[in-house]
Amino acid sequence: MKIFDSHTHLNDTPYQGKEADYIARARELNVVKMAIVGSDTALNAGALDLAAKFPELYAIVGWHPEFAKDYDPAAETLLLQQLQQEKVVALGEIGLDYHWDTSPRDVQRQVFARQLTLAAQLNKPVSIHSREAFDDTYEILNASKVCDFGGIMHSFTGDDHEVQRYLALGMYISFSGMVTFKNAPEIQAAAKVVPDDRLLVETDAPYLTPAPYRGKPNEPGYTYYVVQKLAELRETTPEHIAAVTYQNACRIFGVAP
Repeated sequence: MKIFDSHTHLNDTPYQGKEADYIARARELNVVKMAIVGSDTALNAGALDLAAKFPELYAIVGWHPEFAKDYDPAAETLLLQQLQQEKVVALGEIGLDYHWDTSPRDVQRQVFARQLTLAAQLNKPVSIHSREAFDDTYEILNASKVCDFGGIMHSFTGDDHEVQRYLALGMYISFSGMVTFKNAPEIQAAAKVVPDDRLLVETDAPYLTPAPYRGKPNEPGYTYYVVQKLAELRETTPEHIAAVTYQNACRIFGVAP
């Protein structure tokens, strides 16, 4: 069984200097590839460094909506350079976050749309963050013609009806440890209806630790428990979930399996 953690932050502070240990621990749980996701200048640089150092790691770089207020022409120039590096597999995480509102919403929307334009120009898939902003996220994605270059709804939190809108855009749907939470019936309902060829798994570590480790620090290896829960919900085997999500991640990221 091989698992691909399609969205993790091994470039974040809790893992600094211990990345090799966490990669080894993940391998013990059959997690053999990871996409390391940036959010701003520092985290983008960290994702690139790790992807260059470890063959099983890939980088995703972009500007998170929380930091949209800091996105300027200099940031865009650097981002364009980074997106053309060999192991950069997507632009992200980008999108909208109306929960924290650390950047003005109109600025978030402008920066989101601008980065989608870059993705279209470079034909790079996108990794989408959407929190309490599903309607605006959908409208901006739809206007961008994301179906032409592809994308992922990372750590999806909608229900079985909401997910259909994004599937219709051609998006992949990624589930994090939240799908294991007892108080997440809507997410679990969505997880049951996503077609096999559009399904992904992730940890979003160090956030959203899955059961049975909820409340403790998360790590990329725990994608294993997301796979286990999806197998239970979809009435299939963990081996099947691991296989289809691994193939899907390789396909959307353009990575050799």
